[in-house]
Amino acid sequence: MFSYCSDPSVLSGMSWLSCYLTTGKHMGFYVSFGTVLLLLAITAPTALAFGFAGASAARSALAPLRWIGKSYIAVVRGVPDIAFFLFFIIALDQGIEYLRHKALCSDWDQPIRQGNDFLVCDAAKMPLGTAPQWVHESYGFTLAVLTFAIVFGAFAANVLFGAMRAVPRAQIETAEAYGMTPRQSFWRILVPQMWVFALPGLSNLWMVLIKATPLLFLLGVEDIVYWARELGGTKTSRFTDYPHGDWRVWYFLFLLVFYLAFTRVSEVLLDKLMKRLTHGQATTAGEAQRKAA
Repeated sequence: MFSYCSDPSVLSGMSWLSCYLTTGKHMGFYVSFGTVLLLLAITAPTALAFGFAGASAARSALAPLRWIGKSYIAVVRGVPDIAFFLFFIIALDQGIEYLRHKALCSDWDQPIRQGNDFLVCDAAKMPLGTAPQWVHESYGFTLAVLTFAIVFGAFAANVLFGAMRAVPRAQIETAEAYGMTPRQSFWRILVPQMWVFALPGLSNLWMVLIKATPLLFLLGVEDIVYWARELGGTKTSRFTDYPHGDWRVWYFLFLLVFYLAFTRVSEVLLDKLMKRLTHGQATTAGEAQRKAA
């Protein structure tokens, strides 16, 4: 912070505003944008991997594997996102602590479940109470990424499953006629061609994922929504050097502009990717490109 910010009471106008916007809490607000972008950067490919695994399992010739894939798609897609986020985080966290408790605290003689309380020994807690703050934050962020990936992976699996079925059967039969094994035809014929059918659905899923990032607030991660509510709320001189009224509308208006700009950039990039994938393909978009050329 600038040296002249040491006494906010003598500041006015733009000087007061510049000092207000460079406080430690505002720095946390700015860093939280990086948290959201990092979540998207990690979750998107992870969810796509979950989706590809689920779609591949759903079309497997092995009945148990096919049941697992279709059950994953149906169950996760059928549960409301908020309910799944709140339940899965608690269940996963308690599951990890339960396994650590059984392995590390064999001398524990009290029940783990005591009414509504879940009690384990200190050595089994995740993370440990003595761990630094960044470990606690990283642990919460990791659970959030895993939860997002599982939820959106189920939707991606449904999209990819439909895209795999949209690839003309004649392409696979031709590959088999040339002597390719089912594994070779899957990776060399089906997978490369399915993306053009999957991209519209995956594009919509990407937009939904962007809009779902405020759910980080429900998972205990200090995201941009948390800081907008924290900083925008009414502040009095008793608790801060920079008192102000209810400014939440301005903070959330800034978030609105951020999300609209980010989705617009995404639309442009996805449109270019779609043109690249459809180039030379026997699809409506591919035919339009050939006629335009």
